[in-house]
Amino acid sequence: MIPDIQTNTLYLSARLPSRYPGFFSHFEKALNQMQITYELLEGTNDVWAVDYMPIQVHEQHFVQFMYRPDYLRNSPSARLSITNATPLCKAMNLPFVSSNLVVDGGNVVATSHKVILCDKLVKENSGYTKGQIWRELQALFETDKVLLIPEDPLDPVGHADGMVRFVDADTVLVNDYGDSDAELKDHLRHIFRKAGLEIIPLPYNPYSNKGKWDAAGIYMNYLHMQQGLVVPVFNRKEDETAVRLLEEVFSGQPIITVDSRELAKEGGILNCISWNIIQ
Repeated sequence: MIPDIQTNTLYLSARLPSRYPGFFSHFEKALNQMQITYELLEGTNDVWAVDYMPIQVHEQHFVQFMYRPDYLRNSPSARLSITNATPLCKAMNLPFVSSNLVVDGGNVVATSHKVILCDKLVKENSGYTKGQIWRELQALFETDKVLLIPEDPLDPVGHADGMVRFVDADTVLVNDYGDSDAELKDHLRHIFRKAGLEIIPLPYNPYSNKGKWDAAGIYMNYLHMQQGLVVPVFNRKEDETAVRLLEEVFSGQPIITVDSRELAKEGGILNCISWNIIQ
């Protein structure tokens, strides 16, 4: 698998600048300061590029999963926003294989030999047993270190990238659920410690958000590339604490922040809009 820190090329949906103009002006400025260039993907139906674009396993090997999430396919109007990325992959001459499993890219958090996904994918692939799904993922990702974790009950999409990210092969950042969801906190601690992973809690506070889709307060959904980290902030008291912790954890890597309140209102933040790969 390709860890985020190894990626050097960024793609964004061509819909992003017009749909979120205020956010995009701040984001583009942050990318320029970080010396991250980007290309726009034409032919997309929404901005959440990480979800429908393929997962990069090796530099010349991608896996294209089925993109039919339940939060979109069960609504006639929402289905119109589903992007079929296969024509995009072919137009880019990407070396990819296809899988019939329904998996959103935002639900795949990886380091070189370990992958974490929320167990929501079991419900979305009801035609397979859990064992079949596990073996298929192990084969596609070329690792036997595939961890399934419970989804965050506040997250309507059930993606792992809003809950946990790898610092390195042996360390993960995990949302600091505190006493707000002690059961989830204990469950995650058990899974990660059993897998031999050290846990670092990252500030997390979406509890005062007015809508169920609002992702403000989730700092885990940052963009991480070779050039450094672009971290979302929300004009909240936790902003400074979260950024300071990330500066300590990723010491020596440049970090810049971007106001992500406009984008977060619809359920996604920086990793969600970013398809970052190595080329």
